[in-house]
Formats: sequence, structure tokens, C-alpha cells
Amino acid sequence: MNTNFQQQLAQPIKTFKLPRFNEIPTMGLYLEQVTKYISDIFQPLQVVNITSSMISNYVKQGIVSAPIKKQYSRDLIAHLIYVAVIKNVISLEDIKVMFDVKEGVYTNETAYNYFCEEFENVLQYVYSIKTSLDKVGVEHSNEKLMLRNAIVTVAHKIYLDNCFLTIKNWKNQK
Repeated sequence: MNTNFQQQLAQPIKTFKLPRFNEIPTMGLYLEQVTKYISDIFQPLQVVNITSSMISNYVKQGIVSAPIKKQYSRDLIAHLIYVAVIKNVISLEDIKVMFDVKEGVYTNETAYNYFCEEFENVLQYVYSIKTSLDKVGVEHSNEKLMLRNAIVTVAHKIYLDNCFLTIKNWKNQK
């Protein structure tokens, strides 16, 4: 692939940032607001999506807790951001297992912020913005290794999906 192609793919990744836990709204959001909030976050990636019916399904299946008075808390929104990314490569059943494994080890804030840093780190590496992966976090655990491998897998899938989308768009413009 030529340099122009690679630069076009990498452009949105250079500035892509997930909101950190303390940046997620503290007031509860309703389902449609959550859907829009998460969709807006992932708009630069083009291939990560979430719908209201998906969120409702995750609640019904016990992947995420039910909202309180139909309002989704910061913890629930953080979980949904994670699910929106990871669902592309891990089954919902295994996502539930990953949440269970995390419960006894990390707070939601710590786990979510680590996920954000690692996801951005891996995306920049996969898109050749940087030449090596940074070390993220201070400890090395089986839980973090599992998460890094899931993130590496999803980053490669996002990259390939964007490659195909870009090629299709170029062909349609001709």
C-alpha cells in the first residue's frame, strides 16, 4: 500500500482519545443520550458502533448492570465503551467473564483508564504512527495480559476494516 493510503488511514488515529473515567458525564444519561455519546466518541474510527437495541440487549444478558431510573451512570457508560470496542473480537459471554475477573482486582476507574491508555497505545502502533508499544501501567498481571491481547486483536480488526472501507470509497469515487 502506498504512503498516501497509510497516511489517510492513520490521520484520525493521531488525535483519537477515549474520555478518561473522570471525563465521562457524572449525571445519569438516558439510553438515547448514551448511544449518541458513545457513537460520537468512536466516529473517527468509522467501524466501531453501538445502538440503543445493542445496549438494551447487553443489559438483558447481564453484560452490564441495569440503569437506575433509566439513567446510565458513569460506571455503566465506561463498561459500554469497553463493550463497544471488545465485542468485535470477543463473545459477550467472554466479555462477562473478563468483567468478573476484573472485579476482584481493579476498581472500575483503574481498569477503564488502563483500557483507554492501552487502546490508544495499540491503535497508534497498529496504524504505524509509532514504532513500538509503550509500557502501560505499573504492574504486570494475567488480567492485563488478557486485556492487552484483546486490544491488539481488536486494533488489527479496526485497521483492516478501515483499509477495506477506504479501498471501497476510493473505488466508488472513480
